[in-house]
Amino acid sequence: MIEDIGRKIKELRGRKKMTLKDVSDATGLSVGFLSQLERGLSSIAADSLAHIAEVLGVEAGYFFPRPSRAAKPVVRSYEKELFQIESGRFLHYHLSADAASRSMLPRLIELLPINSEEGIQSYGHEGEEFVYVLEGTLTLALDGKEQELFPGDSAHYSSEQPHNWANYTNKLVRLLVVSLPNPFQQKTL
Repeated sequence: MIEDIGRKIKELRGRKKMTLKDVSDATGLSVGFLSQLERGLSSIAADSLAHIAEVLGVEAGYFFPRPSRAAKPVVRSYEKELFQIESGRFLHYHLSADAASRSMLPRLIELLPINSEEGIQSYGHEGEEFVYVLEGTLTLALDGKEQELFPGDSAHYSSEQPHNWANYTNKLVRLLVVSLPNPFQQKTL
């Protein structure tokens, strides 16, 4: 899937007669990263992909295959697919067979441990998020404050608030995350 996203970005960029530098200047993403992305050598966060889509004049859902009209509402645990590995420590699994046609984006995210000295780089974006801790101890950075969430704890906040998550333990952390709006939603014509 990463190769398909990169190929589509390169095709759109070519059609718009934009250089990698043009896209870099418009998105704040480095030319090197964009080059790796186009070659399928790097993954991309949903909000960064949504920003690239905006610059290229398409919906973020453009980069994903359209679901069949008969998309099923149930996804079995053995059917979930790894969608993205971000920063080498966030594993994203989409939990909807037809996420491109829905306004919410439900995901299972697994966080690998990091050293607490690395710190958390917070960011904000449009929308809202609901986080439910399934397993492990999550450190939630929200508005400059860090707090630990344990299994069964949840948080619901505006995504515009500076936020991020970390796993400062030596065990895996699993979260159920629901984001709104869904940056991959394809608008029907």
